[in-house]
Amino acid sequence: MKKIIKSMACALILAATAQADFVRVELGAGAWMQEPKGGITADGSGFTGSDLSKEDSSTKGYAWILVKHFVPVVPNLRLEYAEVSNEGIASGTFKDFTASTSPSSLEMKQYDVIPYYNLLDNTAWITLDVGLDIKVMDTTYEVQNVTGYTSANYTESKTLALPLGYVRGRVQIPTTDIGIEADVKYVSYSDSTAYDVRAKVDYTFDITPLIQPAIEVGYRMQKYEVDELSDIKLDLEFAGFYAGAMLRF
Repeated sequence: MKKIIKSMACALILAATAQADFVRVELGAGAWMQEPKGGITADGSGFTGSDLSKEDSSTKGYAWILVKHFVPVVPNLRLEYAEVSNEGIASGTFKDFTASTSPSSLEMKQYDVIPYYNLLDNTAWITLDVGLDIKVMDTTYEVQNVTGYTSANYTESKTLALPLGYVRGRVQIPTTDIGIEADVKYVSYSDSTAYDVRAKVDYTFDITPLIQPAIEVGYRMQKYEVDELSDIKLDLEFAGFYAGAMLRF
């Protein structure tokens, strides 16, 4: 019986190891300590409205998962979630309201869908991915104590979708469990520019070949200079350190 159990255990380990060569999964989650800068302005002739960031720091959650497979033609997939927020003071005339040192808030929930190709897969300890990021943002913009609007508070919610180019590079330091990684998402068109840049260091705990926990610490910066919302233009930057935990299968 012991021999059968040992044989079955060995078979399961070998099968899992073989499966790992065909499909690999990584996932992570953590907290991003971000500080906003910039502001929001009324978009259109004759409007003087501006909304300057108070530059108050906040901590928001993030999560991600990537799946690599063995089919060369079909892209791999990475999914991400993050939040950013800004508190500001709005003054002047906008299209739908007028503000006078009115408190404002902007919330942006981001969902990134990234199909990518793995050009290098830990080749000489180097990984290189290239792909396309479809960044979907659920935005809510609110200004309190306004005039010329149907209520005392102005609120607008809108979903935006931005296509960005995606490049990710990683170097695994030989004979260690330390990795250095960076990725860039970027697009520029007409008078609009958006990017999302990260750099991090992670450490993997080599406990078992099947599931490997890890920790990551890095710095992230986002910039949105777009006029996709109704009659207002964003010119905001969010930057700060982040830290989280990971699992590799």
